[in-house]
Amino acid sequence: METKDIVLLAVMLLILGEVSYLLARLPKTNIKAKDRAILVDTSVLMDGRIVAVAGTGFIGGTLVIPRSVIGELQFLADHADSDKRARARHGLDVVTELQAMERVAVELLQDGSRASEGVDDRLLSLAKQHGAVIMTLDYNLNKVAAVEGTEVLNLNELAQSLRMEYLPGEKLLLDLIQKGQDSHQAVGYLPDGTMVVVEQASGKIGQTHTVEIVRSLQTAAGRMMFAKLVNEAQSEKRRTQRQSSKSHDAISAAASGELNKAAKSQVANNTSNESAAPSTSNQRRRGKNASSVQRSSTVKQAHSAKTAQSSRMQRAHEDNKASRRTHTSRKGKDDTAVQASRSQPNANSEPRRTSHSRRKNHEDDLIALVNEQ
Repeated sequence: METKDIVLLAVMLLILGEVSYLLARLPKTNIKAKDRAILVDTSVLMDGRIVAVAGTGFIGGTLVIPRSVIGELQFLADHADSDKRARARHGLDVVTELQAMERVAVELLQDGSRASEGVDDRLLSLAKQHGAVIMTLDYNLNKVAAVEGTEVLNLNELAQSLRMEYLPGEKLLLDLIQKGQDSHQAVGYLPDGTMVVVEQASGKIGQTHTVEIVRSLQTAAGRMMFAKLVNEAQSEKRRTQRQSSKSHDAISAAASGELNKAAKSQVANNTSNESAAPSTSNQRRRGKNASSVQRSSTVKQAHSAKTAQSSRMQRAHEDNKASRRTHTSRKGKDDTAVQASRSQPNANSEPRRTSHSRRKNHEDDLIALVNEQ
């Protein structure tokens, strides 16, 4: 083969590999799981306990996460509520952790980023279409799926079934069979095989007694519980009650002693205050006398200042009166002078008038003489 043919073959192989890779990366619209498909709800991813359950390998199927569930998580991750935003982001982290786990198969189903009919309705329709199971923590979705005949896996029911049957404080009848690791212990077993270690019961082996559960210990090998005999528990309760009563009496006695001390100190303070009362009253009287003297001096100073001011005002008023009098006297003199000057021309005009009358009378006499002649 020539070099051109070799190069052409290599290019074709490369193109074929790229095409196959792109086809493998295309979104999946159908569930290809050979075993049971489990559709995961948004509530399960936001809860996060699915990671621990999947890590144990008890999930017998493929976890199918629809794209609509991822879209709802993305929408809640941008929500204004900080609580919802934090839980949605935690759900996205849970999806990443599940994809990275090797003991569980995870598949993403491309059904649309956001289902138009809602995520719950979309999960129900997908479960009917593919014959899958829904894993959810939503109470309403659980009820609706049960009505429609769809199988549901509820993590809350799983946690309830794994809960301990006997809690601390509960009592039960137990057959003490053998000795424990310590010399004072006795061992019994529950019907499910759980080992119960009873304290201070080595002398009760081979008998059936009522015991009270104190605590439990969960390990990878199983579960172990610790208990006490009911009589021992009652005696211990009595001891604790006695100790508490003694401590209460001691506290009350100490409190009463402190009260007596406080009363004595208060009485001493009262007596000291009574002895110091006369001196304080004398000081108050002296202070009052000094303040009264200061007030009288200030009153006298104010009175003297007022009298000086009134005398000044009276002098100024008298000066004004005197100036007004002089002004009026000067004005009267000026008026008399003007009148005198006006009266002088009238006096000079009287002789003129008499001379004129004399002339007129002389003329009249002359005219009369002429008429007679």
